[in-house]
Amino acid sequence: MRNPFRYFKTSPEIIRLAVMMYVRFPLSLRNVEDLLHERGIDITHETARFWWNRFGRMFAAEIRKRRVENRHYSNCAWHLDEVFVRINGETHYLWRAVDHEGEVLEAYVTKTRNRESAWKFLRKAMKRYGRPEVVVTDKLCSYKSALRKLGNANRQETGRWLNNRAENSHQPLRRREKIMARFRRSRSLQKFAAVQSSIYNHFNLERHLYSRSDFKENRATALDEWRQLAA
Repeated sequence: MRNPFRYFKTSPEIIRLAVMMYVRFPLSLRNVEDLLHERGIDITHETARFWWNRFGRMFAAEIRKRRVENRHYSNCAWHLDEVFVRINGETHYLWRAVDHEGEVLEAYVTKTRNRESAWKFLRKAMKRYGRPEVVVTDKLCSYKSALRKLGNANRQETGRWLNNRAENSHQPLRRREKIMARFRRSRSLQKFAAVQSSIYNHFNLERHLYSRSDFKENRATALDEWRQLAA
C-alpha cells in the first residue's frame, strides 16, 4: 500500500489527532487550531480543513472495512429513521440505519422522502450488511412500500418508543450542525455523516455497560487502533 502521508511534512500522528478532534467532538476548525496550539503544534484552521477533506474518508473507509470483516454489528434488529436538514433553504433528508447495539450502519442523504428514496437507502444498507431479522421504523408509509419491494415487509415493526435508538443517533450530527452553522451542500452533508458515523462507531464504548477498569482498557484499545490507521 502506498503511504498516503508520503509528501506531508507533518507527522501522521498529528494529522490523525486533528482529524479525530474535528470529527469526533463538536469543535470548529478554529477550535482545533487553538487546541493544537496549546500542545505546541502551530497550524492554521485551513490546514485542519485540508487534512479532514483529504484523510477523513480514508480513515472512515478503513474503519468500516475492518468492522464489516469482523462483523462488529448485528442483524438482529435494525432501527431506521430520517431527520430533516436544511441546506441553502432547501429541505433534505438524512436517513440512518442503526443496529440494536447502537452501531451506525448507514447514512444516506436524499432530497425526497418517498418510496424510491427509502428503497435506495435500504438496498444500499442490505448490500453491505445483509438482511436484518427485524426492521424497526416509524409510521412513514415509504418504509412499508420499500420493504415490500425488497421482500421484507413481514419483518417491519412500528411503535411509539421502539425507535428511540435511531432517533438518539441523530444527536451528534445536530450538535455538529450548530457548530458549522448548517451545511452548505448535500455532498458535504453526505461526506460528513458517513465519516462521523464510522468514527462514532469506533469510539462508541458504551461506558454505562462496563466497569471503570474495563472502560479504560477499551478506550485505550480504540485509541491505539486509531493511531494505526493508514500506517
